[in-house]
Amino acid sequence: MPTALPLALAPPSPAVASSRPVLLAERVTKSFRDGREEVPVLSGVDLALAPGEIVALEGPSGSGKTTLLSILGCILTPTSGRVVVDGEEVDPRRPGRLPEIRKRSLGFVFQQYNLFPALSARENVEYALQVKGQRGGRARDAAARSLAAVGLTDRADFLPRDLSGGQKQRVAIARAIAAEPPVLLADEPTANLDTRAGAQVLDLFRDLVRARGSALVIVTHDANVRRIADRVIGIRDGRIVAPPPAENPT
Repeated sequence: MPTALPLALAPPSPAVASSRPVLLAERVTKSFRDGREEVPVLSGVDLALAPGEIVALEGPSGSGKTTLLSILGCILTPTSGRVVVDGEEVDPRRPGRLPEIRKRSLGFVFQQYNLFPALSARENVEYALQVKGQRGGRARDAAARSLAAVGLTDRADFLPRDLSGGQKQRVAIARAIAAEPPVLLADEPTANLDTRAGAQVLDLFRDLVRARGSALVIVTHDANVRRIADRVIGIRDGRIVAPPPAENPT
């Protein structure tokens, strides 16, 4: 079993060390009840991200990485520990506050694109903005800027069925960045893409993060994510561990 890393052996990047983290987890634990049994999933996770930083989170299935991403994304609350998103501490006693934190501070990209099939690319982005409280011309302008940022201006009126997998993931990224959140969370964003489309999506992530100063966590099994990451963090059995070694090129 891999040895859990003390914080001293998993230091933050220079960016985190020199600025206030935009996303912070301290001693985070999470357990779920299975009948009468309490099943631990996360055991004392520490993580800090600075604006403009990309972190790849790697680990086998069942390691706790999706649970951690859900806690960082204010979808779940920790059993214990502390989570701070863009300066606001998540209070497990106030679950009604979680949607507001998500709307204000977080953008999500998933393995499945989760686009509405009856809405165009532009309408999918506009709808996400409307959920966050933007309306009318303001939402239309923001959607247009977001689609331009991912190189899809000429596909704005296309339905998802008329887009390639890479283009659909670009729409999903446009939706995530449209409200300019300080934190982006991506769960296996290249898993359904071929090598070329996956590389393009990763390059896009890198360029957007650098240009906008958002922090990005990518949960992944794709070793190619390391190419754009500032840090690679491993997780196994709910603990931060040394990441697996990079594969040697063939």
